[in-house]
Amino acid sequence: MPLLPGAEPYRRAGGPVGVLLVHGFTGSPQSMRPWAEHLAEAGLTVSVPLLPGHGTRWQDLQPTRWEDWYATASAAFEELAADCEQVFVCALSMGGSLALKLAAEHGDRISGLVLVNPSVRSDNPATVLLPVLRHLLPSLPGVAGDIALPGAAEVGYDRLPLHAAWSLSKLWEGVQRGMPAVTQPVLLMHSPQDHVVSPRNSALVLARISSTDVTELLLERSFHVATLDHDAGLIFGASLDFVRRLAPAAAVDAGNHSG
Repeated sequence: MPLLPGAEPYRRAGGPVGVLLVHGFTGSPQSMRPWAEHLAEAGLTVSVPLLPGHGTRWQDLQPTRWEDWYATASAAFEELAADCEQVFVCALSMGGSLALKLAAEHGDRISGLVLVNPSVRSDNPATVLLPVLRHLLPSLPGVAGDIALPGAAEVGYDRLPLHAAWSLSKLWEGVQRGMPAVTQPVLLMHSPQDHVVSPRNSALVLARISSTDVTELLLERSFHVATLDHDAGLIFGASLDFVRRLAPAAAVDAGNHSG
């Protein structure tokens, strides 16, 4: 299947500090591209992989499982780690679960996490029906495109494939168990008005992780896909400041970039 316009993976070489950016469930690298470009302009090495089953049509996501998405994120991390002295992980929505799993498993090989509206639990009571429902219905209406900014659009699916959604619920269970192993510095930004992922997700992350260097920012003017919304600039700037604080080489490497 041809890729949807804008859904292609993105990678740009820069200095010794790398950033892996992970998109959300049914989304694509398009939701992370402006963020990645901002960090790249500041001299960082960035990678935005396309997760399996994403960026084409929802039917392609149906047979994939969380292990597939995680394997791709993990491989992209290893590529960055081979090229860079330090690696950070930035993530949106389900990407937040994958980022937390990477952090729990790789320890100090990851220098910090930036999470935007992380999805780590179900907010829908019907999730308990997924084991059965997924065999009766192929899909439900999608969740892409929750953006307050007029004219902004997310490249994602208009349907939610239920076999893949069931697998996502299994990912959440493992990520919740593994959160205490997360000790890296964390910048967590979330939208009070999010129609896809409730604030309870961010509260759960903050309650469970063992990190002591934790910063929480509210994205007051944005909905779920805040990386394409009114607060995009806040996200880009705060994440760059976070990386530069923890990776002196990132500040040095900025050179003439204004950031």
